Amino acid sequence: MPQYIFVYVGGVPPSDPEEGQKHFTKYQKWLSSLGDAVVSPAIPFKDTHTVHPDGTFEPGTTTAMSGLSIIKMPSMEAALKVAQSCPFLEINGTLEISEMIEMSSKEH
Repeated sequence: MPQYIFVYVGGVPPSDPEEGQKHFTKYQKWLSSLGDAVVSPAIPFKDTHTVHPDGTFEPGTTTAMSGLSIIKMPSMEAALKVAQSCPFLEINGTLEISEMIEMSSKEH
């Protein structure tokens, strides 16, 4: 079954810790509802650095990516339907969904 990467972009987490916990609980319920389809649940990013073509780097990001999940779905349509119910959308975040392509690891 194909695997899809759900990339979390942007979003405004609740400033109130109690509201933050409620949101986190909704998110955990959403992931739990997907059962065995979840290959890798939420992987949040931190301490992001950007490496430029000339090899220099700096702290920060050129995108607003904040994390990812990997989920098995039978089709892109199914992945998009699941994404539409993700609580991340409730905090003004967006999701980018891509099918992951398995690359051969043959040595030359």
